[in-house]
Amino acid sequence: MALEICVKAAAGAPDILGDCPFCQRVLLTLEEKKVPYKLNLVNLSDKPQWFLEISPEGKVPVVKFDDKWVADSDVIVGIIEDKFPEPSLKTPPEFAHVGSKIFGTFISFLKSKDANNGSEQDLVIELKALDEHLKGHGPFIAGEKITAVDLGLGPKLYHLEITLGHFKKWTVPESLTYVHNYMKSIFGRESFVKTKAAKEHVIEGWAPKVNA
Repeated sequence: MALEICVKAAAGAPDILGDCPFCQRVLLTLEEKKVPYKLNLVNLSDKPQWFLEISPEGKVPVVKFDDKWVADSDVIVGIIEDKFPEPSLKTPPEFAHVGSKIFGTFISFLKSKDANNGSEQDLVIELKALDEHLKGHGPFIAGEKITAVDLGLGPKLYHLEITLGHFKKWTVPESLTYVHNYMKSIFGRESFVKTKAAKEHVIEGWAPKVNA
């Protein structure tokens, strides 16, 4: 029995997977656990009525478990882990928050119009902390095996790499070799290749926020 999941469709391309890192996190979890699923692509700029009935706030991803639609990627991946425990993707609690500030600092830097407001330095500090962590514990955040924390961070780093490269002509410093290897290793996984949004859709998805 396939799980039903609603995710973002690409801007201007309703039949193509869109650029939502939280949707990709859930899809990665399903792929890594080999759980069959049925994908419903939702045009978030013109939300259909059937979708608003199952997700009144209009948010994705939402997944149907036992006839009940559940929102919030944190909650969803927790339920998937409980229902499909093998292979385990549980992250040891002490590693659960590694890299958790990267996404917020990335967005601040991406949207910043002032080169001297410290947002770039804030992001570099967070990436350096991740690099140090991976140096001591890698190749993944909890060691040899990929876990839930990697599946949450991977899509965010993918968005970071594409959008900062495009809008800011900025790349992750070469000196952060462990971060570069980490990104290469996650982005190259079969599950990631299958569930990632195309580069142009990521750029298109972020453009309104950058130009706001």
